[in-house]
Amino acid sequence: MKVLVVEDDPTVGRFIKRGLEEQRYTVDLVTDGEEGERLAASASQPYDLVVLDLRLPKRSGIEVLRNLRAKGFEQPVLVLTAQDAVDAKVETLRAGADDYVTKPFAFEELLARVEALSRRPRSIAAPIIKVADLALDIDSHEVSRGGRAIDLTPKEFLVLEYLMRHAGKVMSRTLITEYAWGYHFDSGTNIVDVVINHLRKKVDGSGRKKLITTVRGVGYVIKG
Repeated sequence: MKVLVVEDDPTVGRFIKRGLEEQRYTVDLVTDGEEGERLAASASQPYDLVVLDLRLPKRSGIEVLRNLRAKGFEQPVLVLTAQDAVDAKVETLRAGADDYVTKPFAFEELLARVEALSRRPRSIAAPIIKVADLALDIDSHEVSRGGRAIDLTPKEFLVLEYLMRHAGKVMSRTLITEYAWGYHFDSGTNIVDVVINHLRKKVDGSGRKKLITTVRGVGYVIKG
């Protein structure tokens, strides 16, 4: 398995490289975002996994991550971050990270996460999510039901995407709020209920089978 480590701290970078090589991984180490993105996106040097620090010279880890995903890079990306706030982690995952490790970390934890990601299928997430006859295209931000387009606001799209990613599971208002509005948004407001109301009218209106259900006192679930 070939791993690219993008880390500007020489001590941390060498520590990760040596540890992974001792586990029989092939490892390349670079120290800035531009070079990391160039190597990861290079067809001549395919990597099975990227370990990516967020604070990098020349180009930040978040920029690198977003650019790689926009270019169609599908291999797992494990992010290293010194930020342990929930909203920072949510932003990282939304940008396309598959997992993250908070600094300082034990090598055993990083290795366990690398091993877990290496067991995943190559295609981590399909660009189109479907529940019954409802389809949501992550790349184009288009939603349709039964082949008919549904016009959604950005927040409506995020809430629907979150529910569809967890189809069949009841998602609480707090979790929905954190995903669509961020960790610091006041989850005590009724904004989630308002958006769900709009989604019901657009997705479940016109006599269609109801896909979005309220679980009283818990949250919302979408299922076919």
